[in-house]
Amino acid sequence: MALSTDTKCGKCNMPLTCKVDDIANCDCSSIALSDETRAFLSKTSFGCLCNACLLHFHSLVVQANAVDCKQVVEDTHYYMEGGFMVFTELYHMQRGYCCKSGCRHCVYGFKP
Repeated sequence: MALSTDTKCGKCNMPLTCKVDDIANCDCSSIALSDETRAFLSKTSFGCLCNACLLHFHSLVVQANAVDCKQVVEDTHYYMEGGFMVFTELYHMQRGYCCKSGCRHCVYGFKP
């Protein structure tokens, strides 16, 4: 009998059941992720992720590869809020590392 662990998604906190000892039958195994997405996720501090968040990160990796990162563009890489620049998930992913500052849209799962 496979061990099922009731838990929450590491990003959105939605309930999920992780079958850590039977990964082939876990819901997450039904999502086809690119090697680039898997490599990115290995750099995060998220635990198990729900399928919606896995798909979100996969589409973010695809977008990061398609959007030029040599120039920071408003509404793509950041938006203005109260006179401050707020960096988007895309910006953080294209930067390539977590600064551990507790950014609002951190894609690495850092929580101070």
